[in-house]
Amino acid sequence: MSKQQTPHLYNQSLSLLTDFYQITMSYGYWKSGLSEKEAVFHHFFRRAPFAGGFTIACGLESLVDYLKNFKFDLSDLEYLETLKTPEGSILFEKEFLDYLEKIEFSCDIDAVPEGTVVFPYEPLVRVSGPLIQCQILESPLLNLMNFPSLIATKAARICLAAKGDEVIEFGLRRAQGIDGAMTASRSAYIGGCHSTSNVLAGKVFGIPVKGTHSHSWVMAFDEEIESFRAYAKCMPSDCVFLVDTFDTIQGVKNAIEIGHVLKAEGKSLLGIRLDSGDLSYLSIVSRKLLDDAGFKTTKIIASNQLDERIISELKRQGAQINVWGVGTNLVTGNEQPALDGVYKLSALRDKGKDWVYKIKLSEQMIKISNPGILQVRRFSKLQENVADVIYDIQHKPEKEWVSVDPFDSTKQKMIHSNLEGKDLLVPIFKNGKLVYSLPKLGCIRANTIKELEGFNAGIKRFLNAHQYSVGLEKSLYDKKIELIKKLRIKSSENIDHSGIENS
Repeated sequence: MSKQQTPHLYNQSLSLLTDFYQITMSYGYWKSGLSEKEAVFHHFFRRAPFAGGFTIACGLESLVDYLKNFKFDLSDLEYLETLKTPEGSILFEKEFLDYLEKIEFSCDIDAVPEGTVVFPYEPLVRVSGPLIQCQILESPLLNLMNFPSLIATKAARICLAAKGDEVIEFGLRRAQGIDGAMTASRSAYIGGCHSTSNVLAGKVFGIPVKGTHSHSWVMAFDEEIESFRAYAKCMPSDCVFLVDTFDTIQGVKNAIEIGHVLKAEGKSLLGIRLDSGDLSYLSIVSRKLLDDAGFKTTKIIASNQLDERIISELKRQGAQINVWGVGTNLVTGNEQPALDGVYKLSALRDKGKDWVYKIKLSEQMIKISNPGILQVRRFSKLQENVADVIYDIQHKPEKEWVSVDPFDSTKQKMIHSNLEGKDLLVPIFKNGKLVYSLPKLGCIRANTIKELEGFNAGIKRFLNAHQYSVGLEKSLYDKKIELIKKLRIKSSENIDHSGIENS
């Protein structure tokens, strides 16, 4: 086994960034002669997060980086060699580890670009290739796509609530570790945030960095006004004062006094920050004090456990806030700390043979997967998106498109020929080779904003969001029902456990 050098995150291979059962299943495929069967898997989620009406796809760039570097190196194989069965014998045969060493990523990957608005059951990623490779990718793919999509969605909701005001991501200190902080900063920017307080994210991703001083700066001086004076001397061109350390209104007055000093020196008081108390009342009073003193362009920044609903309510109350610093509730997802993304097998075949479609059954219709090799066609009229249809690329309609509600077959829609349509999943890897040009981060952020503009305001509501039309193309729906019936009969042998005959 040759030593592999992978100088990326943590200076080591990430090929074992997977759940243990992915490796044991892969061993089973290898032992059973199934490893080279061709498979198709899809990554999708079942519910939009935060009880909302949309989700922002995010994380593709990290997935691309992972796949470009995918290789079991010597340290990976040496570790796997140490694993034992409960009886104490070697868990994996040496021949299997030799096989893993020789694996070269050769799958096809199709995915929606980052910043795309997506909906439940639509595939975000389609993976096609050798069964063993597709299987090993399950856990890392979900890890690299689910959390970023969750945070990008939360950021988009917060930015919608801010209605064009600047939003700064303030979450580093409350994020779940280094990875969580860095991923959250990037995802929040993609979701629409204007900047971050995370300096490393600024360095690595090129995100604008912003921030103010903390309460400890004020407390380090005998008087609040002296702390402002010292800060203005150190940072005359970037002066934002945190005014609520002792008494907010007096803090604003002290900021104004130092603001006059800055103005005399040809500088500007850029802003004040409110971090506690009644933000609506305090911002209104602060705005009047600033305006009366001639500081009409000085911005009022607010922080303190903000989220989209609080920002919306403050807006409704007439709060005079220009910039929103959002931390904990953004970078953790708060009320929903995980996107319920899953990864399911949908087709399998021997090389050169016909595809055999696969579905996962469940007692709940919501958890039954879709069969086939899937794509999403988005239909629009006059630049407004009106419906998405999930279809099988092997059975693409030539003329008429009929969309069937996956949970109520009586709800069917004929897609009119005057609607424009485009497919959402685009090629990323072909036979293991990258064929996609990764866009710059600023372009992805702009794509998110443009995407959201293309949808009815109803799906962007925070309460009782409108359900956007997403259906299965009729032939795909019919195939799914056919497979369900066949499997139900086969699994029960036409007699259920109570002895009642099924019809």
